[in-house]
Amino acid sequence: MRILVTGATGVVGTEVVDQLHTAGHPVTRVARRPADASLVGWRIGAGPAPAALHGHWDVIVHAAASTRWTLSRAEATAANVDALRAVLALADRDTHVVHLSTAYVGGVRNPEDLRGAEFEGYRNGYEWSKAVCEDVVRAEHAGPLTLVRPPLIVGRRGSGEIARFSGPYTIIQALVSGLAAVVVGDPAGYAEISPVDEVAALVVGAALGSPPAAPRTEVLAAGRGALTLDALLDVVCDTVNECRAAHGVDPVRRPPLVSGDSWNRFFLPLADQYLSPFQNQAVKLLAMFQSYTSMREPFEPTRTVVDPAGVMAASVRHWAARKPRLALARPEPWTMLAV
Repeated sequence: MRILVTGATGVVGTEVVDQLHTAGHPVTRVARRPADASLVGWRIGAGPAPAALHGHWDVIVHAAASTRWTLSRAEATAANVDALRAVLALADRDTHVVHLSTAYVGGVRNPEDLRGAEFEGYRNGYEWSKAVCEDVVRAEHAGPLTLVRPPLIVGRRGSGEIARFSGPYTIIQALVSGLAAVVVGDPAGYAEISPVDEVAALVVGAALGSPPAAPRTEVLAAGRGALTLDALLDVVCDTVNECRAAHGVDPVRRPPLVSGDSWNRFFLPLADQYLSPFQNQAVKLLAMFQSYTSMREPFEPTRTVVDPAGVMAASVRHWAARKPRLALARPEPWTMLAV
C-alpha cells in the first residue's frame, strides 16, 4: 500500500506513523518543518505539492492542522480548509481519505459561547474550520472517506507518553503554578478525553481496513462513562500531589469551582479591574476550556474510551516526570493590584 500521512510530526501523526511502521507498512511522511531527510517538507496550501507526493495514493491520512483556539476566521480557513483542499488534490476516486476531525463539531452549539457568534455557534476558529472541513471533504472527495472525531487528547493509556504537551496540559500547569486560582465550570459537567494511542489505533485501523462504501464517521469518547469536571480535577490534583509527596514537596491546593454564570456576572468584572495583565491572560486562557470541560451531555461514541480516570492519571504522571521543575514548583498565589 502507498500511504501518505500529513502532520506526521504532530501529536496524533507521530503516533499514527509509529503504529503503521510497527504493522510493517512504509509511510510517506509530510511535515511543515521537516527535521530530517526522511520527511517531505510542505507548507500545505501555501505552495504546490512536492514531486515526491505525485502519483496514486491508496490511503491519505490527513492529520495536519492548526489547532490554535485563537485563530481568526481567515486564519482558520487558510490553515485548515485551504490546506485540506490542497491535500484532496493528491487523491483520486480510489484513494481512501482518513480525515482527522474533532468530536466538538458535534454536540451543542451556542452562539453566546465564547466567540460563537463569529463562528456560527462553534467555540473557536479551529472547531469551526474542522466543521467546514468535514463538509468540504464530503462534497469534494469522490472516493472512500473515514472521519475520525476525538475529543481532548492526552497521553498513551498506561504510560502517558505523548509527542507534545498541549491542550489539556495547560490546565495541569495552571493548577500547579497557582495561576488557576479558581476553575470556572459545571462540577457535574462532562469532560471528555481520549488517549493518543487509541486515537491513532482508530486511524490506523481505518487506513488498513477495507475502505467504506459510504462515508463513515468514528467518534472516540467515553460517553456516559466520561469524567465530570469535578472528578477530573480530583484526578489531576491527587496525581500531582502523589508525585510531589514522593519528592517531599508540599501538596498543591485544589482550586474552588465557580459556575460560568457566577464568574461572568460577578467575578470577571473584578478580575479585569484588580488582576495583573499576566493573571488576566491566564484567566482568559483557562476560560477557553470552560465549555470543553463542562458539557451538559457527553458524546455518543462509536468507539468507547474506558477508565478515563486511569488515562488522565497516567498522563499527569508522565508530564510530571518530564517537567519536574513545573510539577514540583511552589505555587505563586494571586495578588491584587493596588488601585
